[in-house]
Amino acid sequence: MRIELKKFGTTLISRQAGLEALKAFQSTLQTMKPDEELEIDFSGIYTFSPSWGDEFLSPLLDQLGDNLVLLQSDNMSVQATIKLLQEIKKRSFIFRG
Repeated sequence: MRIELKKFGTTLISRQAGLEALKAFQSTLQTMKPDEELEIDFSGIYTFSPSWGDEFLSPLLDQLGDNLVLLQSDNMSVQATIKLLQEIKKRSFIFRG
């Protein structure tokens, strides 16, 4: 399954908005098969803050583990946020081309 984060907006900046996005996505998440991967697509995102990312991506990483795959992004905001989250959480995300 692939989710395009731009469906939640192109400027993803607040902790509250990240939490609301995760809650909105939970019903879709429950339709996934146990061994299915969830690909996160950052295309179309302008700003991606650590607070939004922490509220949305960190719980998904806890829940899905290696079945959570982040698609590569050239966006510096996305890259910096992912790097920071990995350092804080001391866990690595899986990336795909």
